[in-house]
Amino acid sequence: MAIVDLIATNVIRVPLKSNTKTEVIRELIEVLDKAGKIEDAESVFKAVIARENMGSTGLEKGIAVPHAKTEKVKKLTLAIGISSVGIDFDSLDGEPSKLFFLLLAQPSQSGPHIEALAEIARITRSQSFCRLLINAKAPEEVIDLFRDE
Repeated sequence: MAIVDLIATNVIRVPLKSNTKTEVIRELIEVLDKAGKIEDAESVFKAVIARENMGSTGLEKGIAVPHAKTEKVKKLTLAIGISSVGIDFDSLDGEPSKLFFLLLAQPSQSGPHIEALAEIARITRSQSFCRLLINAKAPEEVIDLFRDE
């Protein structure tokens, strides 16, 4: 499944308003809640935080992929947040994260969940693509970048 198939303007936050890891997670869950993609925002938040407590999903080069499996989504769900200034997300390289991909899946959806994580990893290997995303000013621009990718 392509990432572009999971996104729409109502699940992209550019720019993020948050300044902390917890705020980013809450903000992206709120985006999904307003878009009608999740059933219980607080339960989803607890699932994502529980996963974060197992090990930070702040990767390297400004990428963070908070994710969780939860019964509170009907299908694989993604929200994207972008912060041009960067937010401390306990990343592997110690650098602030700027691109956030919040991924949620049903517990029974291991295959699609892993495929989506792999797709995010593949896409974000391109530093030029990541720079374009970080400089995006609107959700429509983010979608166009994924369509062209």
